[in-house]
Amino acid sequence: MITPGLNMTLWIRRGAVALILLAGVSVYAYQQGGGRGRGSGRGGIEEDEVVLPNGKSQKDEILKVEHQQNLKDAAELAELADQLKIDLEKNDRYVLSMATIKKTDDIEKLAKRIRTRLRHN
Repeated sequence: MITPGLNMTLWIRRGAVALILLAGVSVYAYQQGGGRGRGSGRGGIEEDEVVLPNGKSQKDEILKVEHQQNLKDAAELAELADQLKIDLEKNDRYVLSMATIKKTDDIEKLAKRIRTRLRHN
């Protein structure tokens, strides 16, 4: 327990010295590399980001390719859905062809592939 008087002033001084030392260590650690995670130094590109030989970001190139693949898969998905609709209208309500069932499986696979790519980003 701290009693008023000389002991209390001693505790206040010790606390102030401890705070000053903590602030000094924090500033030193920040200058030595603790504050690098904010993209400082290379024109907005983070230091852990991989840059390709042509100067572009690898992450940007991957996203660009995945976007193109998503567009291609979405077009194929729409085409399969149209074919499925035509097949269902053509067939009787009691008869389903194996090709129609395969189209539903292909639609599922394409949708899952697109969803996986979108969640990956």
